[in-house]
Amino acid sequence: MKKIAVVLCGCGAMDGSEIHESVFTLLAIDELGAEYKCFALDKPQARVMNTASGQELNESRNQLVEAARISRGKINKLQELKSNDFDALILPGGFGAAFNLCTFAKDKAQATVEPEVERIVREFYDSKKPIGAICIAPTIIALVLGKAVNPTLTAGEADDTVAVELEKLGATTQGCKTSDCVIDRENKIVSTPAYMNAKRISEVREGIAKLVKAVLEMG
Repeated sequence: MKKIAVVLCGCGAMDGSEIHESVFTLLAIDELGAEYKCFALDKPQARVMNTASGQELNESRNQLVEAARISRGKINKLQELKSNDFDALILPGGFGAAFNLCTFAKDKAQATVEPEVERIVREFYDSKKPIGAICIAPTIIALVLGKAVNPTLTAGEADDTVAVELEKLGATTQGCKTSDCVIDRENKIVSTPAYMNAKRISEVREGIAKLVKAVLEMG
């Protein structure tokens, strides 16, 4: 049974891991006969949002504690993640990926990546193990690997601004429907737009299912 590491970063589309994308990832892994283990940074989120109002809240939440809501309590510290223990890595989206795992939301192509996140992306890539990146998470791949390996990634169909920033980082961008994924076979990287341009939740599930299938077939 193949083992997939899934990196979460809180709970919620506006300040953590997007819940639908995360759950669809875990579901697809299970439906395809593989096993998953979830990881998160044990540190505060960059921001906390009221998802109902869209307003930022003056409070602190821990990424690992919040991510445990998605994984039903089964969560591990990111520093415990070693590529040798897994066959592939998947990064769901949500604004937390661009605020908590890196600073892309604020700094665009000048962003920095959390050291533990950069470490694990490099480890999986150097070990020639596949990496899946969902929604805004391809920005992390571009920040870590872009100019060195020129990965082919998607930022969806509509969001030109993200595509421009990815290309500044050395990535090649490719348009993609929500219900599909982009496969970079040379670099073993798979990406899908999900809520970058989704109109229906079913499209998000379909695209993520295709991503997980492609990642498992490469592993």
